[in-house]
Amino acid sequence: MSPYMIERIYILESVDPLVFYGVNNTHLQLIKNLFPKLRIVARGNVMKVIGEEEESEDFLKKIREIEKYCESFNSITEDIIIGIARGGKVEIAMPSNIIIYGINGKAISARSENQQKLVKSFETNDLVFAVGPAGSGKTYVAIALAVRALKNKQARRLILSRPAVEAGEKLGFLPGEMKDKLDPYLQPLYDALQEMIPAAKLKEYMDNNTIQIAPLAFMRGRTLNDAIIILDEAQNTTVQQIKMFLTRLGTNAKMIVTGDTTQIDLPPSVKSGLVHAMDILERVPGIGRVRFEKKDIVRHRLVQKIVEAYESTEDYANKQ
Repeated sequence: MSPYMIERIYILESVDPLVFYGVNNTHLQLIKNLFPKLRIVARGNVMKVIGEEEESEDFLKKIREIEKYCESFNSITEDIIIGIARGGKVEIAMPSNIIIYGINGKAISARSENQQKLVKSFETNDLVFAVGPAGSGKTYVAIALAVRALKNKQARRLILSRPAVEAGEKLGFLPGEMKDKLDPYLQPLYDALQEMIPAAKLKEYMDNNTIQIAPLAFMRGRTLNDAIIILDEAQNTTVQQIKMFLTRLGTNAKMIVTGDTTQIDLPPSVKSGLVHAMDILERVPGIGRVRFEKKDIVRHRLVQKIVEAYESTEDYANKQ
């Protein structure tokens, strides 16, 4: 190596290398073409740069800006790379209604009035109850808010939980080991995360426990600090279970509890912990409450009609 040449290492810390380098390394090749005086070698999330000091410093400055853009929008284009490399200023501020950008740059926003209320309530409260019908987006928005907090380094961990209570099935009859038996109940949480975080980055988060997905029973005895904690399907908790969960809240932590009180799978003699908690905590300051309605349903247009049909049938039966 020439005495005037230096070797520098740059580590991609916040983006998926597959997204950053592009399909078939097209973005990486473009970056090499834009900095022809440098020798650039990339493997995994590590980039090695060899060249003169001034040129290398300029490259590192530009590559940080490119990574920051890619982290914000979960995507990058050749035009953006060229613009940053040539010294142009690229706007990375997000529109106010967008929570985060998911896979392939898909904008994830608060689409209904109550989803927007959930966003605002999360910003001003450390504990928020979000209750409403299936398909209203309460869990999806909650996870998007948690992922945003993680990306913005407002929390060190994301913890997602569900009670392993099932309608008509028993864990013992499911095949496989305990993890295999529990995963079907946790799959909706995985599904949401997979839409928001690139696969390689999500695997890294799961492997190093930055993101933890576990059934409610696994929360016992823990104090959850510096974390965003989400309890989904909370209508299926008992009074003792939800008390245990709510008291896990530690310092610099926020919690969102979601549920649908019309879909309680507990035995008739067992009171829902979600219903009980919302009753007794009604006047406690610092707790947000957002009630979703049929109009908030954002799944297939038939879902709202299905919910309405069942409600009308139940109302009729209750009057008899």
